[in-house]
Amino acid sequence: MSTSAETAPQNPGQLQDAVQRVRAELGKVIIGQDEVINEVMIAILTRSHALLVGVPGLAKTLLISSLAESLDLSFKRIQFTPDLMPSDITGTEVIYSDPETSERRFKFLPGPIFANIILADEINRTPPKTQASMLESMQERKVTVGGEDHLLPNPFFVLATQNPIEQEGTYPLPEAQLDRFMFMIKVDYPDEEEEFQILKAYTGNEGTRPNPVLGAGEILNMQRAVRDMPVADHILRYAERLVRVTRPGSEEALEFCSKWLTWGAGPRAGLNLVLAAKANALLNGQSHVSCDDVATVAPPIFRHRIIPNFSAQSEGLTADDITSKILESVPKDRKFD
Repeated sequence: MSTSAETAPQNPGQLQDAVQRVRAELGKVIIGQDEVINEVMIAILTRSHALLVGVPGLAKTLLISSLAESLDLSFKRIQFTPDLMPSDITGTEVIYSDPETSERRFKFLPGPIFANIILADEINRTPPKTQASMLESMQERKVTVGGEDHLLPNPFFVLATQNPIEQEGTYPLPEAQLDRFMFMIKVDYPDEEEEFQILKAYTGNEGTRPNPVLGAGEILNMQRAVRDMPVADHILRYAERLVRVTRPGSEEALEFCSKWLTWGAGPRAGLNLVLAAKANALLNGQSHVSCDDVATVAPPIFRHRIIPNFSAQSEGLTADDITSKILESVPKDRKFD
């Protein structure tokens, strides 16, 4: 059972303990993937959305569904297909006849998006019109049908998955829509020992399932704790510099960014750097944010926001490679860390 909202985490130590309880429950099902879990938890603590990208069979869907079980929240899975319509996600109006008065009127039937945690499975398999309706709900946190607004529950997170290797029959998300996701999380293959443990665990009897250990009240309080955490000006300046040096053609742009990038990161990247750095600091039990926290969260934030050009691709460079070089090139002011 989850604790009450009144006993929700109020300081970095309590918050860290709460997240460790979630990790312990996930450990009943998920082997490894520590960095992925950490980034998903940061997205939740910052009231943001995340896109998980990886080849099939890496437990992306299992991770999200198990996370939903460890949180005492409502959960819906939406399997994206080419024939999925916007109303299949958001809901629709039907004509309703009152049995007592026989009055006929429209009644809104909520779609699966009306849940705390949404698993948008293979989001790139549905046409742009349906993608746009989903992403609009993510941004506005409401659904508008028939001129009437219907607020989504709070907290509300979309955790989407995408397969990077199958391009036939897919509809890649435009950069402007990708920007709605705080993180693009790379889900990689397990190491040798983790893969051995996976073989051992999933070829025997069915194991235990996660128990809910955090409820909506606790999560909302944790989100407020992230927002309330102070950040020194030199940390904000560091995050600002990281973003501004990515923009080709600008005076602040690093030479290799002008050479290798078509587009740099926008202002939302800077906002996400600061928010995610706060959450990362709290997850580590810190009472302050450092430049190292900003650098830690930069790769999944820049991964889908800086666009390598043909010159970079011809040299075999990815967005992650360029981000690493940016972090090496922009100095950290450690005077107040």
